[in-house]
Parts: sequence; C-alpha cells; structure tokens
Amino acid sequence: MNKIKIEVLYPEYANLFGDLMNIHYLEKCIPNVQIIYTSLNEIPAFTKETLSLIYMGPMTEHQQELVIQALSPYREQLQSAIDHHTPFLLTGNAMETFEAYIENEDGSRIPGLHLFPTYAKRDMFHRYNSLILGEYKGISLVGFKAQFSHSYGNNENCYFYKVLRGDGLYPGSQLEGLHKNNFFGTYTVGPFLVENPLFTKYLLKQMGISNPVLAFESSIMEAYRKRLVEFRNPKLRFH
Repeated sequence: MNKIKIEVLYPEYANLFGDLMNIHYLEKCIPNVQIIYTSLNEIPAFTKETLSLIYMGPMTEHQQELVIQALSPYREQLQSAIDHHTPFLLTGNAMETFEAYIENEDGSRIPGLHLFPTYAKRDMFHRYNSLILGEYKGISLVGFKAQFSHSYGNNENCYFYKVLRGDGLYPGSQLEGLHKNNFFGTYTVGPFLVENPLFTKYLLKQMGISNPVLAFESSIMEAYRKRLVEFRNPKLRFH
C-alpha cells in the first residue's frame, strides 16, 4: 500500500465547529499517515501529487471568498482530481465554494468554482440549527447543522445521502450534500467522521486502506449506537 497522504486546505480559516477533529481522528486511525496542512498563500499539494484525501472544513463567509480566490487558479486540477476518484471531504459551508455561486441578501453574487451546478444563498439574520438523520449506501448517518446559508438547485444526480429526518440541501429537501465519484460534501458538522464511524471505515477504504481499523472503536461505536437510538426517537425535535 502506498503511503497515505491527506491534504488539509486552509486550516487557519476552515476550522469552525471543531471540525479539524475529523483529521485528528483519521490521524489516530492510520499508522504513519502524512498530514499536509496548506495555508492560504501556499500552492496546494494536490497540484503536485496524487493524494489519499483532500479535506476542507467550515469557515466564515468572508473567508469563503478568500478561499474561492485562492483555489480559482487550480479549478481544472480540482476537476481532474474529482474525475479521477481522489477522495474529498468538505464539511459545513466549505462545499459552497465548489458550487456555481454564493448569493448575498442584496442579490449580489460571488462566483464559485462551479464544480457542481448548485448555488448557495446567504441569510445572515437567520441562523439555521438542526439535527439530521440520513443514510448512504445502507450506512446510517447522524449529525448537526449550524449555518447561515442553504444550497439550492437540482442535486438529484449528485447528492451525498438521503435524509430520513431533518432537512437536506435546503429546507424541505430530502437529499443532503454533494457527491461525485469519491467527492463528499455536506453541511453536516459534528465532527462528521467521529460521529459516523461506519462511514469513516467506508472512506478509509476509498483512501486505499483495505482493512481499516478505527481508533477507540468500541467507544466510538457505542456512542454511535446511542445517537442512532436518540435520533430515531419520534419525540426528538430536530430544529
């Protein structure tokens, strides 16, 4: 097996909700993994080599604009990486940078990387908080959403997972996130990989680890099972 290399894009910005714990947890799961932390003014590693995973977490709205500017010169390389099945995980509003555009309350638009056909709309006066329960390839997924924006457009052919309780890409949608090949983008924060160990095992396999072993597996799985019981309780309010 080749050395596992993970690139974390812009951790000085994209680190809200404790989502860098996704990477810290993977570091515990993968012996001798190499983590490459790329700052805003550095040339990304994905432009120079094939990686096992490219990760970016949630950020403020102003930082989204800086990230789009930083990644724009590498749009074609990102498209090629997605097309060649390089694993990506984008959590929170990070995935909005890969959409067609982000619309402000006044109707002005910030062009995105347009790697997906959907678009985001901001509403800075109304924070949306919700639990979410869904399913991907038979794997139950749980998480939390905290956002000032939603994405719109047709993601029927590029959604990440089906929503069983809560809202997907926008209120009323039952399709959450964006997905193509091994690209996974979701508004779900938590951190997502710690909360969803079965999906973490799936992702590790896509990264080239044939028999993944989770760190603290018994404790992580016990907490996961308890969350599933809680989230499936019909009396639980989701938002």
